[in-house]
This record gives sequence, C-alpha cells and structure tokens, in this order.
Amino acid sequence: MTKSDPSLVNSKVLADFKVGVDNVIFSVDTKQNRLLVLLSKRKDEPFSGEWGLPGTLVRQGESLEGAAYRILAEKIEAKNLYLEQLYTFGGPNRDPRESPHSFGVRYLSVSYFALVRYEEAQLIPDQFNNTTWYIIEKVPQLAFDHNQILEYGYRRLRNKLEYSPIAFDVLPELFTLSDLYQFYETILGTNFADYSNFRNRLLKLGFLLDTEIKVSRGAGRPASLYRFDPVAFAPLKDKPMVFI
Repeated sequence: MTKSDPSLVNSKVLADFKVGVDNVIFSVDTKQNRLLVLLSKRKDEPFSGEWGLPGTLVRQGESLEGAAYRILAEKIEAKNLYLEQLYTFGGPNRDPRESPHSFGVRYLSVSYFALVRYEEAQLIPDQFNNTTWYIIEKVPQLAFDHNQILEYGYRRLRNKLEYSPIAFDVLPELFTLSDLYQFYETILGTNFADYSNFRNRLLKLGFLLDTEIKVSRGAGRPASLYRFDPVAFAPLKDKPMVFI
C-alpha cells in the first residue's frame, strides 16, 4: 500500500471538488460478432488529441443522470438503450490539473455505462469527426484513468447479463432465440454456452412468451418470435442466471 503524505491526510482543509460524468457506451454488433465502445478524441488539454470516454462536467442545477443522458444525446441516436450508474472514480491526482502538494480543485468522475445495438445507434456527426466506435479488444491507451473505467464497465456489463434482463432493454420487442443467443455470444464470447442448452434453459425459466409469429431468414425452418415478460421474470430478479 502506498503511504499517504501525513500533512495531507491530517489536514482539516476540505477538498474543493469538480464533478464530471464519463460514459462507457457499449454497442453490440451481432452481425459481425463485435462488442464496440464509443470513444471521443479530446480537443482540449489535458490530453488534447488523445482518445477518451465521452464525458462532461456537471452543469449548475443538472443531475448526474441528466449529464449522462446529455452526453448520449450529443453523441448518438438510439431507439432502445440501457443506462445505469457504474462507479465513482475519485482518487487523488487522477487528473493532471490537480496539484499533488496543494489543496486545489479535485476532479471526481461519476461513470455510467450504456448499452445499445450497433445497427440502431447512429453517430451524431460533428465538424471534427472526433467520435468513433472501437472494437473492445483494440482500444488504445486512453486519457486520464479511462482504461480503468472501461475495464470496470466491461466487467459490470458481463456480470449484469447473468442476473438482469438488460438484453431485453436493447433488443427489439420481438426477437428469435437465435437473436438472443447471438447477443449474449457477442458480449460473453463464443464458448459461453451451448445453444441447445441455452435455449432449453431459457424456455424452462418461463419469462419468454411465444407470440406464435414465425419469421423466415434464409434457408431452414421459420423461427418463432418471442417477447420478454417482466412479470414472469420478477421472481427471478437478482438471482444468478445459471444458463450463463
């Protein structure tokens, strides 16, 4: 453990904080089996010209969630979207604008993670074209501690799939079991579960309703369209989903 400066720890001087919001915006591209994250190139110092997570300082009278949604609205348009608060990153000196030996302004980052489907998420163009999707495995070194925030968000996303219905906030209202399997596979990897076991387990859990509507996609038998039933899912809330 790194020793703190006793003069700083024992001081009664209160820190002066600025609060920012940084969004880890994931996009699921099931057609190409890619998980993407949205990055923005910074225009201002510190880290001018380097990639980072889309972020902002919270404005006067603005809620944290409001700032998170403002970032989303400035960067993408999406029909179906999931958003939740991730974590607060506030270690000393996480921002180069802080002075390690004075009681200047400290910068907190309240992070959020969002999830959208790639085919539904349209980037909002700006004059600098400073925003783009990066494949999760090819993310470069980011500004500030944004690699750490991204890693934390990625773990949260994978864990959330085990016990929460976040996939159904992002998928269309009607979907096939193959659509759902591909969604999970894109995020968790190709070996996360056998399709037959995945299908059988889901149907036994009873929160997917067969609409009795069939859809044809190329060769093979038509597939059934299902709908998520939140009432049937309620007893399973916060319980690990063993089909993962």
